[in-house]
Amino acid sequence: MKAYKMAALKRAVLIVLMSAMVVTPSSVRAGQAAAKGATQPAQAGNKVDDDDTDQAQKQEEAKERERERQEQEREKIQEQQEREQERQERELERAVRVYEKATRALDKRQYEDAVKLFDELIKKGGDRVEGAYYWKAYGEFKHGQFKEALATYESFVKGFPQSRWLNDAKQLAVEIQQAEGRPVKPEDQADEELQLLALNGLMHADPERAWPLLQKLLESSRPLKIKEQALFVLSQSGSDKAREVLANFARGQANPDLQLKSLEYLALFGGKESRQTLEEVYKSSGDKTIKRSILGFFMIGGDRDRLLAAAKAEKDADLRGEAIGQLGVLGAPDELSEMYQAESEVKVKRKILDALFVGGAADKMIDLAENEKDPELRRSAIEKMGLMGSPKTADTLVKMYASENDKNIRRKVIEALFMQGNAKAIVEIARKETDPELKKKAVEQLSIMNSKEGTEFFEEILK
Repeated sequence: MKAYKMAALKRAVLIVLMSAMVVTPSSVRAGQAAAKGATQPAQAGNKVDDDDTDQAQKQEEAKERERERQEQEREKIQEQQEREQERQERELERAVRVYEKATRALDKRQYEDAVKLFDELIKKGGDRVEGAYYWKAYGEFKHGQFKEALATYESFVKGFPQSRWLNDAKQLAVEIQQAEGRPVKPEDQADEELQLLALNGLMHADPERAWPLLQKLLESSRPLKIKEQALFVLSQSGSDKAREVLANFARGQANPDLQLKSLEYLALFGGKESRQTLEEVYKSSGDKTIKRSILGFFMIGGDRDRLLAAAKAEKDADLRGEAIGQLGVLGAPDELSEMYQAESEVKVKRKILDALFVGGAADKMIDLAENEKDPELRRSAIEKMGLMGSPKTADTLVKMYASENDKNIRRKVIEALFMQGNAKAIVEIARKETDPELKKKAVEQLSIMNSKEGTEFFEEILK
C-alpha cells in the first residue's frame, strides 16, 4: 500500500512540474529570456578569455621551440668546430709520424721509400714542409737521382727564401753539383759511419781529444745526418761540457731539426741546468713545433711548475691548450680549476675540461657541470661525467636531472647516464617524465642498452 502511494506521489510531482513548464506565465518566460540573454555575453567573454590564453600558450610554446632550435644549431656549429679542431690535430700528429717514419727510412738507406714519404708531406703542407724538402733532396741525392735532387732544391729555395733550412740546403746543393756526373760511392757513406763510430769510441776513451774533432764536425758543411749523429755522440758522454754544446745548439737559430735533437737530448740529460735551458728556449722561440716539443719534454720530466707557467703566460691559444693537456696527464686538478675560472676563450676552457677528465678530477667536473653558466661548456662537463663512470658522478647526474629545467641539459644527462650504462636511472626517468620528447629519448637509449631493467620496463609498457 505504501509502495503504491509512493509511486502515485512521484507521478503527481512529475505532472505538476510538466504543467508548470506548459503554463509558465509570459512574464516568467520573459524573465527567463532576459536572464538567458544576460548570460550569453558572459559566456562569450569567457570564450574570448580562453582563446587568448590558448593563443598565449601557443606563442610561448613556439618561442620555446625556437629557443631549442637555436640552441641545437649552436651546439651543431660547436661540434663542427670541435671536429675541425680534432681533424687538424690528427693531421699534425700524422705529419709528425710520417716525418719520423721517413727519416728512419733514410737511416736504413731506404731512399726511395723516404723520398715518397717526404713528397707526401710536401703536398700536404704544414709545419714540417721545409724539412721535408731538404730531406727529399737528400734522399734523391743518396739514391743517385742528382737532377731530381737539384729540382727539389730549386723548388724549396723558390718557395721558402727565408727558411732556416736554407744554409744546409745550399751546402747540400753544392755536394749534389759536385757529385753530378759520377756514381755514388758506397764507401763514402761507409767512411762517414766509420768516422762516427771512431769518434764515439774516442769520446769514451779520451774525451779531451774528441772535443775538437766533434766541434769541427758540427761547424762544418757535412750533411745533417752526420751532424745529428755527432750530437747523439755528445749526448752519451753526460759531461757538463757536452750539455753546454747541446744547449748552444738548442738556443741557436740554425737548422730546426738539429735544434729539436739538441732539445731532446737536453731533456734526456735532466738536471736543473737542462730544464732551465728548455724554459729559456720556450720563452724566446717563435716556432710552434719547437715550443710544442718542449711542452712534451716538460711533461716527460714531470715539470709541473714550468708547464703551469707556460699555460698561464702563453698567448697562443693552441699552445696554451697543449700545455693544459700536458698538465692533465701529470694530474693538476687544483691548478687547472683555477685556470678555468680565469680563462676567457671557450676552446681553451674545453681543453681544461679534457685535462680534468684525463686527470680523473671527478669533483672538479661535478662542480663545473652544476655551476657553469655557459650551456655548451656545461653540456661538455656533463658528457665528461658520463665517461668517468664513478658512483659519485652517477648520483650527481640523477640529482641534476630531477632539479634541472633546461630540456637540452636534461637530454645530455640522459646521454651521460647511457654512457655510464646506468639503465636503472634511465628507467626511473622514463617512468616519471611527462615531456614526450625526453621520455622518448630515455626509451631510445634503453632500447640499445640490452639491460635487464630496460627489458622489464618494456614489458611493463606493453602490458
